[in-house]
Amino acid sequence: MYILKDKVVAITGASSGIGKALAYAALSRGAKVAVCARNIAKLEETFASVDKDRILMVQVDVSKEEDCKRFVDDTVQKWGGVDVLLNNAGISMRALFEEVELSVIKELMDINFWGSVYCTKYALKHILKAKGVILGVSSIAGYRGLPGRMAYSSSKFALQGFLESLRTELLNTGVHVMWVCPGFTESNIRKVARSSDGSPQQESPLKEQKLMSADEVAERTIVGIEKRKRTLVMTFQGKLTVFVNKLFPGFADKQVYKHFLHEPDSPLRKYETND
Repeated sequence: MYILKDKVVAITGASSGIGKALAYAALSRGAKVAVCARNIAKLEETFASVDKDRILMVQVDVSKEEDCKRFVDDTVQKWGGVDVLLNNAGISMRALFEEVELSVIKELMDINFWGSVYCTKYALKHILKAKGVILGVSSIAGYRGLPGRMAYSSSKFALQGFLESLRTELLNTGVHVMWVCPGFTESNIRKVARSSDGSPQQESPLKEQKLMSADEVAERTIVGIEKRKRTLVMTFQGKLTVFVNKLFPGFADKQVYKHFLHEPDSPLRKYETND
């Protein structure tokens, strides 16, 4: 079992949602935690009550390589290394590929995929030394392409391919590489999800209060790290989707289309009305 007490844990996208919950879950287990986000004021407000000897807050845009390097460097300077890297930062989108601006696709790839690559690249030598953990927060969208979320699915497919390749490279080093797929989680990710022109979506198409809480996602993630899980799909719907998509892909196409067609203000309705 992997023990987090006194380990140095670095978490991206930690000012709210799953990232914030992951930070507090790690702190509760006695870890020293470095957190980053683009909004430093919100980050400082979120962790204002934490002992400064156990928390490091850094303003970082993970789409920028130099910011990711500085985040790792500042963490190493404060505590001498990095044991665990939790690549959590990410954004979503909702628009048809026909209508979405290419800059939106690039933004999602830069944050969701390249942000994880940059942070992992600069933290790797320290994690190798510590025989630590590299984790990516992915999604069922990384197993199954979702209509209206093409850029999001693409970024998560890329993330999982990167982590699986890295896991295999590091198989005999003592470093543990894993990803987690929370399913739909109560957070603001859908409210800030990009529309076709890159503007925030503002309203969530889901009933947020009925979704899994960020705290539950974080707790399951930390337990997965402690038990050195290879991957962690957290919901029955997610597990069923992965299973059906693997064995019955044509059927999965139809069911996924039907599911997303019936969400509020579904962009797929454009194609229904054009029949």
